[in-house]
Amino acid sequence: MLELTNVTRRFGGLAALSDVNMHVEAGQVTGLIGPNGAGKTTLINCISGLDHPTSGKIRFQGTPIEDAPPHEITRLGVARTYQNIRLFDEMTAEQNLLIGQHGRGRSTFLGSLVFSSGYRAEQRQFQQRAQDLLERFKLTHIRTQVSGNLPYGDQRRLEIARALATDPQLILLDEPTAGMNPQETHLVGEQIVQLRQDGLTVLVIEHDMELISQVCDVVYVLSFGQIIAHGKPEQVKSNPTVIEAYLGTDDD
Repeated sequence: MLELTNVTRRFGGLAALSDVNMHVEAGQVTGLIGPNGAGKTTLINCISGLDHPTSGKIRFQGTPIEDAPPHEITRLGVARTYQNIRLFDEMTAEQNLLIGQHGRGRSTFLGSLVFSSGYRAEQRQFQQRAQDLLERFKLTHIRTQVSGNLPYGDQRRLEIARALATDPQLILLDEPTAGMNPQETHLVGEQIVQLRQDGLTVLVIEHDMELISQVCDVVYVLSFGQIIAHGKPEQVKSNPTVIEAYLGTDDD
């Protein structure tokens, strides 16, 4: 579904990514792990259109997207969350989910002005979809609350729900459990597994190896901008190169 070929991103003389090759299979959960500063978020930014590679190719279902802007990539079926939560803080939880669907709307500008029957029907569909997502993520009780005032765990789950509101085929999760307690982390892990069961493809960045082992089919390891290992979670966890990248070596 997603193919990265020799993706390099340079900032001046610094190579944040260097000849990254990655293949994300449809219907699987693929993990991306690595030490802080390894280039993981830079890679997600290049896939989602917030940044662009200096060189290399990124294809989504065969379509080149390495130079495409974010809104075009979203329309193709790619959604993402952020390491630092980016909700519309002054909007309610429900409004965040409604605005996430507008890129899929088919009503014309004129139809919205005259409040046409087609526009009204579409808005009802959006409302129902928002309600379904609130129920799925156990957020119905905060439907009318301003998102900026929500507890941290609720904000994290709401951001994932908003990404789903765009009706993606591939969802990119950038450290979705950062700052969560174990119970909240487990709940998000269950939601990621459910995404796969629903037929979605997921690429998840995480530091929590327990979560990675819980949800991922395949894991890639990024260190200093390069892929140093990939395979099943249990293979990656026992890889000496990966252990060295995370823990370093004893000079003695």
